[in-house]
Amino acid sequence: MGLAQNSIPELWGQRVHDDAHILKQSTVDQLERSLKAQEDSTSNQIAILIIQSLNGEVLENYSMSVVEKWKLGEKSKDNGVLLLIAVDDHKMRIEVGHGLEGVLTDAMCNRIIRNEIAPAFRRNDYDAGVTDGISAIVRTIGGEYKAESASDNVPWTLIVIVAIIFFVGVLVASFVKEFRSDGNSIPSGKKFATKPGSKKKHLSDAVLLSGLFNTGGKSSSSGSGLSLGNFIGKGGSFGGGGSSGSW
Repeated sequence: MGLAQNSIPELWGQRVHDDAHILKQSTVDQLERSLKAQEDSTSNQIAILIIQSLNGEVLENYSMSVVEKWKLGEKSKDNGVLLLIAVDDHKMRIEVGHGLEGVLTDAMCNRIIRNEIAPAFRRNDYDAGVTDGISAIVRTIGGEYKAESASDNVPWTLIVIVAIIFFVGVLVASFVKEFRSDGNSIPSGKKFATKPGSKKKHLSDAVLLSGLFNTGGKSSSSGSGLSLGNFIGKGGSFGGGGSSGSW
């Protein structure tokens, strides 16, 4: 049964509110542990609300109403995040506090929804979608609520093009070295200038760029010291940052 229009649940000390009952209890428990560990280590407050239906309410309006009531994040840092999912409407939103908008950008939120959450939801695998989405959010934030990710300011296609250029450069440098080691001369008009140490630079640049594409495995945490029922918002504010999506 869906929530009535404009009805906002109480926090009740929990970070994960599955009012639509689509997640396994083991998934809820693991998410609670992971999000508690995230708050303990970074002070960032991330919460999840899954409702059955918006009952005709605009997703973004309802999401703002929730974060205004829950006040996720610390008052001095505004480092709260809400993942809102409306099952019957097939809609979702990542709402981002002021203090995290620099690193958890609108574009990155859209990417997380599009690449991590929506595909799993289309398979009706809500556990994987929510878990992967939260993992991507946590990895994107990286524990630096003030730091802006430089990669978010560069178009993704440009990063790919630069990476290809560097990798081609490495291959060309290797070819030239092998050609010279065989005692052959480089054809006239086809000179390649290779400064000392340039190959090492190309290789290091290639490794650096490869790291941009490697987001790592899913984050997980065990919490023998987990204490449920004591989660409260700490006065964080929101200004509409984030992104919405559907499946």
